[in-house]
Amino acid sequence: MDTKYTHRLEKIEAVLDRWLPEAPDSAWLEKVFALPSSTGGSVSLELAASLTRPGWDLLKRGGKRWRPLLMMLAAECVAGESGGEAALPLTPLVEIPHNASLIHDDIEDNSDERRGKPAVHITYGTDTAINTGAFMYFLPLACLSAWKGKPEIKEQIWTTWASHMRALHLGQAMDIAWHRDFNSLPRLDEYDRMCRLKTGCLARLAAILGVYSGADAAGAATLEKIAPLAEALGEAAEQLGVGFQILDDVKNLSTGIPGKKRGDDIVEGKKSLPVLLYLHRYPEKRKFASHCFAAARSAGVDAPEVNVFICELEKAGILGEGREKALEYIAKSREVFSAVELAGVPLQKEGRELLAGLVDLLA
Repeated sequence: MDTKYTHRLEKIEAVLDRWLPEAPDSAWLEKVFALPSSTGGSVSLELAASLTRPGWDLLKRGGKRWRPLLMMLAAECVAGESGGEAALPLTPLVEIPHNASLIHDDIEDNSDERRGKPAVHITYGTDTAINTGAFMYFLPLACLSAWKGKPEIKEQIWTTWASHMRALHLGQAMDIAWHRDFNSLPRLDEYDRMCRLKTGCLARLAAILGVYSGADAAGAATLEKIAPLAEALGEAAEQLGVGFQILDDVKNLSTGIPGKKRGDDIVEGKKSLPVLLYLHRYPEKRKFASHCFAAARSAGVDAPEVNVFICELEKAGILGEGREKALEYIAKSREVFSAVELAGVPLQKEGRELLAGLVDLLA
C-alpha cells in the first residue's frame, strides 16, 4: 500500500487507541465521562477496562479502516492537508460505531467467529458484549465534544451523526426481519434500501463529516455553500458501501471471507443479493431455499445443504452476476470521487486522487 495511505492510517489508529484503550487511566475517565468526583472518583481503572477491553480487542484484530480514511480524504478534497488534520479527531465517529455494530451483529446472528477469533460475546460473555457495544455507539460523542470546530459546523456534524446512527439501526431491523422468516422474499429495491441504511450509511456519514470538517479548516465556506458537495460525496460513498456489502455477500458464498466461515450467511438465513437474484428468477425454488436455510440453522455451516445451495447459485451464474452488480456500484462512486469539480466546488488534486485510489485498493 502507498505510504500516503499508511501514514494516514497510522494517525487514525493512534486516535482510536486514545479513545478506546485497553487499559484506561484516570485522565480518560474524566475526559469520557466528565463525572463529578463524588460519582466518578470511586470507579476503579480495572472496572473501566472491563468496559473498553472487548472493543479494543476487536479493533486490534484488524479491519481495513477505510471509512475513517475516506473521511480524512474527503476533508482533504475540500481543504488539503489541513482538512485531513481537522477530520482526524472525528474519525472515531464512524469507526467505533462500525465495530459496535459487528459486536451486536454477531450476537443477533449467533455467529461464533469474527476476524479469525471467537466473537466478542463468546470471549467476554453476552452481557458484557451488549454493554460494550452500546457504549461504543455513544463514545464518539466525547470525541465530538472535544473537537475545536466552529459551533455551527459542530452542531451540523452532531445532527448528521445522530440521524445516520438511527438509520443504521433501521437497516439492521430490516435485515433481522428478513432472516428470521425463511419464506420472506424482499424486492430487489427493498434490498438496495436495506444495504444503503445498514452498510452504506456509515460510508455516507464518513464522506459528509469529512466535507464539513474540511470546510471548518478552510475557514471561508458556509454550510449552505458546502452542503451540496457533502450530499454528492455522501451519495457516492453510500454506493461504495453498498458495492462492498454485495462483494462480501458474494465472497461469503464463494471463496469465503477471512475471519468468518464460508456459507454462514445461509446459516443466518440472510437474504443477500445472490439469494434474492436466484429466488426472483426461479420462484419455484423458494421451498428448496427455505429447506436449506432451516437445515443450516439447525446444523451449522457443516450441513450438506449449505454446499448444495451454494452449488445451485454457482450453476445458475448468480454469484458472477452479483459480483458484476457490486462492481457497477463501485465504479459509479469512483467516477464521482475522481471529479475535478463537484457541486460547484473545485476539489483539491491530491485528495481526490487518493480518494479514487482508495476505491481501487479496496475493490
